[in-house]
Amino acid sequence: MSEPKLRAKELDAADGLAAQRAEFVLEEDGGAGGDAVYLDGNSLGALPVAVPGRVEDVVRRQWGELRIRSWTESGWWTAPERIGDRIAPLVGAAAGQIVVGDSTSVNVFKAVVGAVRLARSADGAAGPARDEIVVDATTFPTDGYIAESAARMTGCTLRPVPPSEIPDALGDRTAAVLLNHVDYRTGRLHDLPALTAAVHAAGAYVVWDLCHSAGALPVGLDEHGVDLAVGCTYKYLNGGPGAPAYLYVRAGLQDRFDSPLPGWNSHAEPFGMRPEYAPAPGALRGRVGTPDILSMLALEAALDVWDGVTVEAVRAKSLALTDFFLECVEAYVPEGRVECLTPRPHGERGSQIALRCPDAGDVMERLIERGVVGDFRHPDVLRFGFTPLYVGFADTERAARVLAEVLAEVSAETGA
Repeated sequence: MSEPKLRAKELDAADGLAAQRAEFVLEEDGGAGGDAVYLDGNSLGALPVAVPGRVEDVVRRQWGELRIRSWTESGWWTAPERIGDRIAPLVGAAAGQIVVGDSTSVNVFKAVVGAVRLARSADGAAGPARDEIVVDATTFPTDGYIAESAARMTGCTLRPVPPSEIPDALGDRTAAVLLNHVDYRTGRLHDLPALTAAVHAAGAYVVWDLCHSAGALPVGLDEHGVDLAVGCTYKYLNGGPGAPAYLYVRAGLQDRFDSPLPGWNSHAEPFGMRPEYAPAPGALRGRVGTPDILSMLALEAALDVWDGVTVEAVRAKSLALTDFFLECVEAYVPEGRVECLTPRPHGERGSQIALRCPDAGDVMERLIERGVVGDFRHPDVLRFGFTPLYVGFADTERAARVLAEVLAEVSAETGA
């Protein structure tokens, strides 16, 4: 047995989260003489075993038999806040601050426009107008699109700035700052506490996108005084394709949060059908229309895998997995064949490893054919996401070994 294989066996034997793997539906046959290795949970999490049965109950009994009675008898009406309270501990928030519903994009729009309105209401007539939105220049494209639209809607100027330069870019005209906690392409973890403090020192409000961090590492929304945050639930939270996103509004801001998308579900009297809008108290202000019950209750079932699991334990295993993957890549892959884009320091790393190589698209296709599933980002990046609840160290070793085999094949064919 090679040294990395032996090391993987030892690490799996000592893994305190190893039993969680049984909570997921995972393909065991990866072809080419090995088990399948799923390293794309940073795009779509694996299916928890409890979800199909729960969804069948929702469809057959709650919808099929109880029908409209399920809004009360099955708890449909309160699902957005109830499920938000289950997500809250995973991002370091107390109950009553998260509402589940809509897509990440829609929630980014609510949060950014809401942040601008908060900044302007706080300043009143004193000082210059808060007429600037700063956005992470490396952001996921949709966040940039939404921020640009929010800027036009609020009469603001949009300034894309790399996260490392944001503290020096802020001023008395800055209203809102939209940041990604983990860079989707490289896996770089940005300094949420320091950047949040810098935004507040400038008198502005911060919106954090947690899509690539929630469920993978501690966030500390309450601890660090984050104003607003959004995130998806189909990555590390395993809610399924198209699962609803969530919106966090800090408790101290909720009575001033002015959503740009007021709907009947966020009305103080939703069934009063009044022509004038009056916002509901608390996190309910983040609701808009009728909740997407089927996908929402699938998410609720998926969150059962977190029972008895701490984010701190997940983070510790995530760092161990990504460290081990880099060790195996260095052991198996010839020096210079790939370049690691993900920072090595633990404080700067999310739960993925991004490797650059010139033939990344072809390499990923071949990896998937051999049962090692990651993904490719144009033009030359291989992404491998490590979800500690179901990825083990033997998986990690196999992924690096098959990567080396594929790279050798491609090099032999191309003469590289």
